[in-house]
Parts: sequence; C-alpha cells; structure tokens
Amino acid sequence: MAFNTGLSGLRAASIDLDVTGNNIANASTVGFKSSEVQFGDLYASGFIGAGTNPVGDGVAVQSVAQNFSQGNIAFTDRDLDLAINGDGYFVLNNGGEIRYSRAGQFGVDKDGFVVNNSGMKLQGFMADIDGNLSGVRSDLQLDNSNLSPRRTTNVISGVNLDSGEDVLEISGTRLVTGQPAQDTQISGQAIQFDYPDGTSITTTIPANSTAREAADLLGLTDGVSASARTETTIAAGDVANNQTVQIQGTSFNIPDAATAPDPMAWLIDAVNDSPLNSVNASLSTGGDLRLIESRGNDLSISYTTGGGTTAYTQTGQLTITLDRDVEVATPAPPLIAGASSETFTANIFDPNDQRTYNHATSSTLYDSLGNPHVMTQYFVKEPVAGGDSVWAMYVQVDGEDVGDPPDSNGNPTRARFDLQFNEDGTLALVDGDPGNKVMISNWTPRDPSGLPNGADGPRLISQGATTPLPEPPVSSNFVIDLRGSTQYGSDFSVDEQRQNGYTTGRLSGLDVDDSGILFARYTNGQSKALGQVSLASFRNTDGLTPVGETTWVETFKSGAPIIGQPNTGTLGSINASSIEESNVDLSEELVNLIIAQRNYQANAKTIETADAVTQAIINLR
Repeated sequence: MAFNTGLSGLRAASIDLDVTGNNIANASTVGFKSSEVQFGDLYASGFIGAGTNPVGDGVAVQSVAQNFSQGNIAFTDRDLDLAINGDGYFVLNNGGEIRYSRAGQFGVDKDGFVVNNSGMKLQGFMADIDGNLSGVRSDLQLDNSNLSPRRTTNVISGVNLDSGEDVLEISGTRLVTGQPAQDTQISGQAIQFDYPDGTSITTTIPANSTAREAADLLGLTDGVSASARTETTIAAGDVANNQTVQIQGTSFNIPDAATAPDPMAWLIDAVNDSPLNSVNASLSTGGDLRLIESRGNDLSISYTTGGGTTAYTQTGQLTITLDRDVEVATPAPPLIAGASSETFTANIFDPNDQRTYNHATSSTLYDSLGNPHVMTQYFVKEPVAGGDSVWAMYVQVDGEDVGDPPDSNGNPTRARFDLQFNEDGTLALVDGDPGNKVMISNWTPRDPSGLPNGADGPRLISQGATTPLPEPPVSSNFVIDLRGSTQYGSDFSVDEQRQNGYTTGRLSGLDVDDSGILFARYTNGQSKALGQVSLASFRNTDGLTPVGETTWVETFKSGAPIIGQPNTGTLGSINASSIEESNVDLSEELVNLIIAQRNYQANAKTIETADAVTQAIINLR
C-alpha cells in the first residue's frame, strides 16, 4: 500500500511540476492564463462504508484549474494590437470552428480580414457603406479602397449677430426741383422739416438765391443734403462761323469756315479747354449745344444771331435728399411743391465692397465629383420687413450668385434671405420658415475657368425641387440650417460651421475606440466606421477548455457564449495599441517549483522506505 501511496504522490508532484513549468514557459505569452493543480486525497471504501479507521491511499489530481484574472495591459505601437480591459473574449473563426481568446495581437491578411498570428479571423459587426453598424456578426474585413467623394447636401451654420450693430443701409427720399425759367432766381421761402422724434427744423432760403446758395443752406440742416446743377442749351442753328459767344463773361470767337468747318465742334472744344472748369459743353440728343454748370452757380449766356442778340441768366435746379423718416411739412413751399419725388436706397449690398455688409463667413462645399467650392455667407443688418432686428443673409458660391428663380435671361439672381429674431435673441424665422432652413437650388458647379465641370447641376424649385432633399441626391442643391444662430449683445462669432461633403480620400490609418469600433482614417480628413469587434462572455469561464494557441473552446460546463458589443453588459472595454500580458507571477511559480520538487523527493523517499521494509521482511530466515 505504501508503494501505491508514494507512487500517487510522485504522479501528483510530476503533474504539479509540469503545470508550473508550463506557467513559467508562458510567462511572456500574450493573453496567457496561468494554471494551478488542485489535489484531493484518496481513501479505500467499501460498498457499505469506509470502516472505523480508514487509511488513505494517496493523492489524486482532481483538476488543473486556470486563473482567468486580468493580466497587465502594456502599450504597443501597432494599431491592431487590442487588449480587453475587463471580462470578455475575442471571438475567432478558425476555419469554421469558433474559438475564444484574450490574446489581441491582430493584423490584416491579403484579403483584408483581421486575423491573429495563427490566421484565425477576428469576428465582429460589419458596417455598411455609410459607416452604420449592423447587428450581424461576421469576420471583420477592412476595405482598403479609396473613399468615394460625397457631395454637400447639408450645411449647419450657427452664428451670433451683434444686436447692437448699426444698420448699414441708407434709405430716404430724393426731391428734384424743376428747371427755373431764364432770368428767374429762387424766391425767398422757408422749408420746415419734420423728424421722427416729433421735432422740426425750418430752413429759410433768401430771395434771389442761386441754386448753389440754396443747396449750401439746406446742407446745414440735420438729415438733409442737397446739390445743385445748372443746365441750358443753345440751338444748333444759333452757332455759326465768325460769331462770338459769351459764357460766364468769357468770349469765344468762332473762326471762319476755312478754319472751323464745324462751328459747333469748335465751340465745344473751346469751352471744355477754357478756364471755365465748372462748365462742360457737349451735344445734346437733339444736336443742340448743352452747357452744364456742375456747381449749381447761375449760368450767364450771350450770343448774336441773325435774329438779334440773345442774353440771359439761367438758375440751376436742386436735388434735395431727405434721410429715412425725415419729411417736409405740409403745405410745402413752391420750391418743393413742384419737385419730383422718389424713394431711394444707397449703400446697396455689394459682395465686392466690405462697407456694404456687416460680416461674412466662408466654408468649403463639394460637388458630386468631389471638387471643392467656396460658399460665402454675407450678413447685413438692414431695414426690412419686421424692423431693425431683422438681418439679411446673402449667399454666393465661388463668387457667383445662386438665387432661384433665375432672371429673364436664365441667369441666377442674388440669393437673399431674411433672418428674423425673437426678443430673447433666438432665431424665429428664416424667410418665413419656422424650420430656419433655406435651400440653395440654383448652383452650377464650375471649373476655375468658369465653365460647368461636369458635376450634377441644380434642380430649380420650378422643376420640383423641395426639401428634404432626396437620398441619394440627384442635383447640386443643398440646405443651409441656421437653427443655432442667435442675436445677442456680443461680437459677431461663428459658433458652428460644418457640412457633410468631402472629396475622395485614400486610407491612411486605422483607429479603434474603447467600444471596439474600427475607424478608417483617410487623406481627406474623413473617418468612417468599418466594423466593431465583438466580445463573448460565459457563465462559467472555468468550464472553458484550452486548445492551444492561447485559445479556448466552449464546453457543456462553460455554457453557451453571450456575444455582444464591448462596454455593454458584463463585457469589458477595448484598449487599442495595447496587449494583455500573461498573468503568470514568476516569483510565485518559482516558489511552487521548489515545493513541487520537495514533494516529489518526499514521495520518492516514501517508496524508498517501503522498499527497505519489504527487503527486511524478505531477509527474515
């Protein structure tokens, strides 16, 4: 019996040595889990009972249990080195056989599949062409092809427009007096101007004033400006050779026909070359001589014709400009009563003149071929319907207008949209739309020479263009979403400016986040989800059976795997560019090695002693 007891001890110690040696050998194996031998004693027992004083029969190895505790996580420089921080196992396809592993050293084979060092394919959830993850598990395969371009269909633009800024647009009323009769000067009269705040100012023009003098006086009045211009004509038949014409006291002696075959042309040149800098001579549309005194001074004319001598003084006409909301009190004096009236707008928006808009911002758009284009938004605070808190937004692409409907020649008009704000500064309406979105539906993508570049062109509203845009898109139309825009009392700022288009790109790298999603990075700055690593967990991890290559397979004892996404349920997270080191404790294993050696030696001594006793019995005579 002692022999059997010692022999069982030798066998157990030998297995202990083997397990400890295996642990030591795999101290640097990625994802390796150490094992320990679990022993149990042996007793002989009968069918009914074991007797009153049973004697043990030795030891037996009950189990070789693995320690599934977390190993240290070490960082590497490889994108596809993955470590699981927490519970869970990588799911591997080994030619149809499903295995599970904690070793995350992966690469890509020639077909783009993510594989481990043994060629087993890593499984996960693949993404569609737009990067949307599915719930169907399969072998992860990376698409190394170029990323196709995507046209811009949506622009999200959030800006803050300073509520304290001034209105740039200048508007008002323009009054133009009639042409006074010859030898008639402006009579003395008083003009009363009424202002929006209820006040009034009266400007008195003395009798016998020139148009220039009247304009100077009016220009001293708040909200009023004026200019003067004096014009008269001399009939073509009244200009002849050998004639003297006096203008502002300066004599012009027209030569004979030999020297001046065209007396009218000679006189025009002579007047324009004379010291009379403020007087300009030209032919009128009827062929008469037109004289203009640009400063509005009286113009004195004298000349002799076959019908006698003509001499007179011409007084000029006034152009009076009233600022917005400034009015002439009624009844108006004769000077104003007979004047023509028109409203006007000065300082009209011009994208080439920074003085005509408050702010501008630009962003890059992409057409269906992936060509970049620059969209510019101009913001102008101006008096439009709704009051001074309304802003106008003008839009151009590559410096060209994109307004719909087009003009009579089929060319795009200026794209202009009203932005109306609530009293709390939030955006209320954009062109009357509470959704605060506008559609650009008349943009033709062009090349640098200004010709259409072959990309999809516009679809006008008259052709059925509506929002939301169809998917996939069939035109160059895009939507500008302004819902995040505000009008607060702070400086202009662009809080958000992004769009969903991009040009073509080549694969430049891979990233993996803590939820196991594989992102492809492209040279155009875009990234797209290619798939997501799946993880498996088991109710009884001790029931897994190791099958080599740092992998396990499920058994009846382990139960069926629960497979899901990282960071869900009891599954751990993924650490990219990292590996999980072996959880072997070398110090402990070396001590266990000494213990196993002592156990082996002690059991060998048991056999040696039993042999000596047996020999003593044999030697009895």
